[in-house]
Amino acid sequence: MTIVKLDLDTFPKLLMHHAEERGDRPAIREKSRGIWRTVTWRELAEEASALAAAVSARGLQRGAHVALLGDNRPRLYAAMCAAHMLGAVAVPLYQDSAVDEIASSIASAKVTHVFAENQEQVDKLLEILPRCPTVQCIVYDKDRGMRHYTQRELVSYDSLLQQGRQLAVEKHDFLRAQAARCSGGDSALLFFTSGATGPAKGVVLTHAALIDRARVAASLGQLKDTDVAMAYLPPGWIGQILFGYVQPMVVGYCICCPESSDTMLADMREMGPTYFLATPRVLETLAKQVSLRMEEAGGFNQRLYRSCMAVGRRVAARTLAGERLSIGDRLASMASDLLIRGPLRDVLGMSRVRVAYTAGDAVDPDLLMFFRALGINLKQLYGSTETGFFVALQRDGAIRPDTVGLPVDGVELKMTPQREVLVRSPGLFREYHGDAARTAEAMNADGWFHTGDAGELGPDGQLRIVDRMADVGALKDGTPFAPRLLESKLKFVPYIREAVAFGDGRDMVCALIDIEMAATSRWADRQNISYTGHADLASRDEVYALIADCIAAMNAQLASDPALASSQIQRFLILDKELSADDGVLTRTGKLRRDVIAARYRASVDAMYDGRTEVRVEPGSGEQAADAKIRDAKVVTSAHTRRAA
Repeated sequence: MTIVKLDLDTFPKLLMHHAEERGDRPAIREKSRGIWRTVTWRELAEEASALAAAVSARGLQRGAHVALLGDNRPRLYAAMCAAHMLGAVAVPLYQDSAVDEIASSIASAKVTHVFAENQEQVDKLLEILPRCPTVQCIVYDKDRGMRHYTQRELVSYDSLLQQGRQLAVEKHDFLRAQAARCSGGDSALLFFTSGATGPAKGVVLTHAALIDRARVAASLGQLKDTDVAMAYLPPGWIGQILFGYVQPMVVGYCICCPESSDTMLADMREMGPTYFLATPRVLETLAKQVSLRMEEAGGFNQRLYRSCMAVGRRVAARTLAGERLSIGDRLASMASDLLIRGPLRDVLGMSRVRVAYTAGDAVDPDLLMFFRALGINLKQLYGSTETGFFVALQRDGAIRPDTVGLPVDGVELKMTPQREVLVRSPGLFREYHGDAARTAEAMNADGWFHTGDAGELGPDGQLRIVDRMADVGALKDGTPFAPRLLESKLKFVPYIREAVAFGDGRDMVCALIDIEMAATSRWADRQNISYTGHADLASRDEVYALIADCIAAMNAQLASDPALASSQIQRFLILDKELSADDGVLTRTGKLRRDVIAARYRASVDAMYDGRTEVRVEPGSGEQAADAKIRDAKVVTSAHTRRAA
């Protein structure tokens, strides 16, 4: 395992260390126009130094905030390195953020300099300049379509870099002094939370907090400088920055930036990552692609797939339970790996993955076991922006699908009487930017951070997360109700993109269903069902029957669990348009904004509980009113539900 010395407590020091120790080794690879380009550690350090010299000449001060707006690209990471060299604070933003979201973040952080990827991002920034008077300089990378832009704040990345290389020699001592002046206790990054439970907060994390957590996680994962990771998740999310910037700085491994989301799987196959991070939404998408592809294959291939995956699930379950595998199991596993599971791992670009984590939201145990059945060492990781991301993770040999694993070294956990998870850790945030009151509310004088998550610690020390405290409730009969578990199970269904469950204070559970358009349309085509678009397809009786069958299958699973039998979904409505972050009902990381959804779809939810079979849906901007159907789902009677009744 390759982890650098503990006295390297800031990112500039780590960068210089890698430039000296492994200067010719790849730091970042980027695919552009079908060709992979490599940036070595030495080249990254030199480019960052030149940028630092240039932006210093353009007024960037120690402690100022530098925003980064765009996809994962080597130049984005070089800009982050440059900001840190000068003692500035990097502020990664979500590249698909709307104008108002960007304006709010930049104004809150009083950003002075922005690195933007292209014309699309620059246009957003120019629109908000009157609302963000602190912005002095906007550096754009790709100049396509920007020939006639003349705003004084604009400068191209190439010209800035050229200027910096001319200044770098005369500013060499100054840059060295600035980098040496940085300490682990300095603020390094400011992340804006997803806003799933309220207004976004600016979370300030220090060099030391991030580096400490990255070192601990790297040690547990036995990471090496020969490892390879993909940088494909939103840079505004702390998980991407931890895996794509902080841990590479600690370990020295290489990250690869795919050409686009459309080429992601092909690019993964070419690069062969050994270390992988995915959100549950990404995993759901991959699992659905595999399931649909094999379902469409039909006949012998479909039967072979089901048989091989059944072997994989059986072997994975026995392995996790610590059972000894029989010779028959071993032979069957080898054959299924050769015939189906190995080729599928290759299709997903995961044939070389040594360790993979899922984080960012709850993952359904069935989804986790799907990937483990494929032979991928997928494990859960729990944390938040405020906790430096790494709080608990599953260890090899001690994986329970219904938990997020054991606390990592240095983390202390305790539960309030209401079962809220409290965390104390070297990775905790410094403060909410400019909000001392909310900081004091979230973290008490003894250093315990209130996560807002409901959970429990098992006898074996493993942490189980139930749901957000704000979302945990009870049905009218007192049955505990946690919607996220039901929603995760539904989203594992290929035809369901998103689900929103309701039940707190009610006499039953109902759900809004957002269909997976690609999968459902392909199913409809096979059934010779004609439709004119999303809304038309979502209203079809055949689609309602399909979703009803899927919910009935899930209800049958729930019926066998005493704790969940009374939480079966009894009524549902299929939405006529997909839930979208652009509409404000999802965060930029894909989490539900429950309060927004409850308010926007109040009439539909009330209609489900009133026993109606149809409801008039009020139109959004530019849309026509329409009637949405409401249908009953099959509830599976069991000993548990009879006792509850």
